[in-house]
Amino acid sequence: MSGRVIVVGSINVDLVVTVERLPGPGETVIGGRHARHHGGKGANQAVAAARLGAPTWFIGAIGEDGFGADARATLDAEGVDVTGVATLPGETTGVALIMVDADGENRIAVAGGANMVLTSVQVRAALAQRGTALLAAPVMGNPKVASAGRLTLAVSGPPDSFRTAQPYLDLLGAGATYVGEGELARTVKLCHNLFLGVVTQSLAEVTILAQRSGISREVFLDCLNKSVMGSVFTRYKTPAFVNLDFHPTFTTALLRKDFDLGLAAAREREVPLPVASLVHQIVQAMIGHGYADQDFAALIELEAGSAGLRLESENADVSDGLGPESASGTEAPP
Repeated sequence: MSGRVIVVGSINVDLVVTVERLPGPGETVIGGRHARHHGGKGANQAVAAARLGAPTWFIGAIGEDGFGADARATLDAEGVDVTGVATLPGETTGVALIMVDADGENRIAVAGGANMVLTSVQVRAALAQRGTALLAAPVMGNPKVASAGRLTLAVSGPPDSFRTAQPYLDLLGAGATYVGEGELARTVKLCHNLFLGVVTQSLAEVTILAQRSGISREVFLDCLNKSVMGSVFTRYKTPAFVNLDFHPTFTTALLRKDFDLGLAAAREREVPLPVASLVHQIVQAMIGHGYADQDFAALIELEAGSAGLRLESENADVSDGLGPESASGTEAPP
């Protein structure tokens, strides 16, 4: 088999207990059998490639413990090159606690350990030692957007590598934009999601003002979407605002995470973000009100509550603007 395989991924130790039935909350089930296996999606892929005869190099991280030493030795015995596996002082090796019942149903809890500490900067440096470049390519768009062919990517890394990869990246959606060296694509993604939260809060505010004045959400947003202020994003979020469908495309908890990271980046660079900082607190309030796992479009319900309104679905047949008949640009809503 020609070529080589480089795997970047997780290394876990799986602690498996087989029981007759899975325990309920607060319950202890006696009599299960215990087994320990080596796992982690990345480690499993590396072993599979090595067993197929491919020269395989693994990049990952383990902790300073017996589990880590065993995992490294197991990979090495399978013929995987483990020189890219870092032992991180003070960290533990990833562990998965797995319960399996007689019907094969399972419950799994994972402590990521050292896997969660390995950074793209470390991966980039390890790859450079083998003459391999790394492109950071975060995407803008969710699975529905990807299905509509509207996914976009911000890409950073060596420019020659981007030029090589660009034809393949462009196949993923509406196109890839090269933004510079190193981790700059990550900054672009954070800026994108800060703007996402700010725009959504602003859209919620004016929509509730219109409704409070006696205008239906459907009518107001239809007018807005036909104006120069309308966009792919406002059209995409119109069904959620009108019909109150908050099935998550991007959860409020994930939006808060990106606001945390974006505001930290702004502080590091001494850039004031007063509007984003205010929206950050509104997003935090949403989580306090129980919206953590719902779509961030639920900002409109929080805004309505602040205005003394109780929203109901308008049950209107409104487009999300992603169909081919609606395509008018390449923006990719999240």
